[in-house]
Parts: sequence; structure tokens; C-alpha cells
Amino acid sequence: MSAGERPVIPASDRPQAITATPDGLVVHLAALRKSAMLTAALGLLHSAFFVAAIYMVGKAPGPSATDAEIVEYYSGNERRWILAAGLYLLPFAGIAFIWFTVALRAWSKGYIRRENALLSNVQLVAGVIYTAVLFVAAASSSVSASVAEFSDHIDPMLARQFPQFGSALIFVFAMRMAAMFVLTTTNIMKSTKIIPKWFSILGYFVALFLLLSWSVNRALVLVLPIWITIFCILVILRARRIPKTGSLVEIEAAGIVYVGDEE
Repeated sequence: MSAGERPVIPASDRPQAITATPDGLVVHLAALRKSAMLTAALGLLHSAFFVAAIYMVGKAPGPSATDAEIVEYYSGNERRWILAAGLYLLPFAGIAFIWFTVALRAWSKGYIRRENALLSNVQLVAGVIYTAVLFVAAASSSVSASVAEFSDHIDPMLARQFPQFGSALIFVFAMRMAAMFVLTTTNIMKSTKIIPKWFSILGYFVALFLLLSWSVNRALVLVLPIWITIFCILVILRARRIPKTGSLVEIEAAGIVYVGDEE
């Protein structure tokens, strides 16, 4: 077996969920459908958590706010918006993204005859670094709110600097890793014909935009969640085409890669 090819499953090791075709080729249809749905659900969950967190963080006073406005904000209950976003939503968005990445890779292997190791590894590394940057940004954004929650001291200067540091991490570094993730995912999915041509073209534009854009406009960070949402919808539509059982012709129409007996 050459490098990159999927291993052959001996007939004696096949689980009951695998459906044999007349030609002796087999495919784990139930698992493939479940994996696709799980991938889509996790991607949508990440997008929802991420957008909600960015909205909450955006409620904090900006760098141009006066000292009095900053002290007033962090002295009131409004600071708990930041705590909720930084301590819960952004971290859980990162966790959902890790699961989304792993589920996506597991699902796409059902369509890949020969895996591109370079693209696959870059996709995984980009997803991990993106998640790590989200965690650091979440911690930075919630520092001032955490200090205000557990003490009466509020330093307006630090209350300006930490959120700006967190924003820079998301707008610059996280979005660069997001660009790499979109680019590699688009290439992998295009080679399997899982996604339509128009979405492949869109993926390249999105990756280029995230890679080269420099802006602190919060609309920038909505690009990735929108792309993931569209992608997840396409995954769901693709999953619905996977037959629970069926003839070889029907399974071929779903574009599924087979695992057969070794001759």
C-alpha cells in the first residue's frame, strides 16, 4: 500500500454498519452521515459562540473613552458582559473549533482517495494556532473585568491596553491563521468535489482577504463565521445525499470513496 492511500478493511473486521455492495466494495454509510452532521453542528456552534463573544466584547469602552467612562463601566454590572465573553463564549468557541476541525478531517477522509499530507497538516496546525490565539485574546479582553470583579481598583490605562491587545490578537494573528485554514480546507474539499465550484472560488477570495486585510473594524471577524456557516450548510446538503443503503450506482452518485477487499 503506497503512502497516502486508505487502508483496506478485511471482511472479518467490518462492523455491521458497513453496507456491502454487489461488487464487494463497502462503505460505512451510517458513520459517514453522522460524521457530516457532527461536523456541521460543531462549525455552526463555533460561529454562534464567536459572533456572540465579539458582540459582548464590543460593549466595552474603546481607547478614546475617558477615564471616568471606563471606571463607570467596570464599576457597574456591564463588566459582566466582558467576563461572560472572555471566560465562557470565546473559550468555548475555540473548543468547538477544535472539534469542528477534527470532525471535518475525519469526515472528509471518506471522500479522499489520496490525501495531500502537506495541506492536511497545515490545516490542522492552522486550526490549533487559531484556537490558541482565541484563548489568549479571551484572557486579555477579560483582565480588566476580572480585576474589577474581585477588587475595587480599576486602572483606566490598563483597562484600555488589555482589550486592545486582545483585539490585535484576533484582528491580526487569529485572522491570518483563519486564512490558512480556509485556504487549505478549500483545496482539500475542491479536490474531492465535495463543495461546488463557486464556493471554492469564494474560499480563495475569503482566504486572500483575511490574509491581507488590516482593519480594526469588527466586521472583519465576521467573515470567517459567515464562511463556516455557508460551508456547514453545504455539508448538511451533502450528507442528505448519502444513502442509508443502496446500490453501487447510488453510492457512487454521492461521491463516496469505497474500501474494498484487497485482491
